[in-house]
Amino acid sequence: MTKRRSAVAAVIASAALALTGFVSASSATAAGVQVGVILPDAASSARWETADRVFLAAAFKKAGVTADIQNANGDKAKFATIADQMLAKGVKVLIMAGLDSPSTAAIQKKAAKSGVKTIDYDRLTLAGSASYYVSFDNVAVGKLQGQGIKACLDAAGKKSAKIVYLNGSPTDNNATLFKQGYDSVLRPSIKSGAYTLVDDQAVPDWDNAKGGVIFEQQLTKAGGTLDAVVSANEGLGLAAVAVLKKNGLNGKVCVSGQDATADGLAAVLTGDLSNTVYKGIKAQANATADLAVALVKGKKVTTAKGKTNDGKRDVPSVLLVPVGITKANVKVVIADGFQKRADVCKIATEAVCKANGI
Repeated sequence: MTKRRSAVAAVIASAALALTGFVSASSATAAGVQVGVILPDAASSARWETADRVFLAAAFKKAGVTADIQNANGDKAKFATIADQMLAKGVKVLIMAGLDSPSTAAIQKKAAKSGVKTIDYDRLTLAGSASYYVSFDNVAVGKLQGQGIKACLDAAGKKSAKIVYLNGSPTDNNATLFKQGYDSVLRPSIKSGAYTLVDDQAVPDWDNAKGGVIFEQQLTKAGGTLDAVVSANEGLGLAAVAVLKKNGLNGKVCVSGQDATADGLAAVLTGDLSNTVYKGIKAQANATADLAVALVKGKKVTTAKGKTNDGKRDVPSVLLVPVGITKANVKVVIADGFQKRADVCKIATEAVCKANGI
């Protein structure tokens, strides 16, 4: 009877664990979780589930450290609840890609009171208390986007151009940094009068549907003709492309992106996106896992050699280098193993891939 009760209890526990969305880096139970990871959403970019989750889980598994990886799906209340649950489980390190700075900073403060170290993953928490920050040089990401747009306009022989900015979420510091980067490249041409900045809008919560609506309004404001759309990521860029397609303008307008998703790379190959940015998320996940593992095991951290100011202090940082992508080097992303040729070419078509040497 005792054995039977134990077996039933085990089944119930397993079912409950499955319902929480627990993803472990090993076969250890939830009680043994050492690291908590909270991803922001699954809608703004496919990367969070198809890349970040996968690479982080693999890195922790390889290190023999148990990790609970969950996604808040764009809900700040859910994000806070997940954090509370992870802290209650006794995690030693909490890694977060926050939805906004105030809510993430509040969680960091609570974690600190429990003696839990926190790591800002991909997104810096302004006025927070994270022990470390791991991301890419996000101003450099924006510069690559701007340089790609300018190169596209130059290649088309357009010395004058009407452009719009389709920026990321105003609550995400990364979006601010991306804009800082691409504006620094394009502002001289805007100031000289060569480029006309028709409109400059931020998209709440990186919502692609809202981005499409905002871009339709921008296109209307531009009189139905545009030369470039400086969009902060591929989700927003492809939302703009959908509107351009309805108006027979896709492939005739330079459109930037970021994230190097399969859809994004396919759009670069077909000419719907002029350029995107590849961020080696595997390297980012590995760098974050290295920090977390060192903290869990009480070892000295030696990899965070950079500094990033969060508005009140310098946060020890690991900042990785992004790569600009056009038709000419899409193969770099595939060769790196970040995207599969089959996935990209299924969307772009085999004929397009072969024509571009993929």
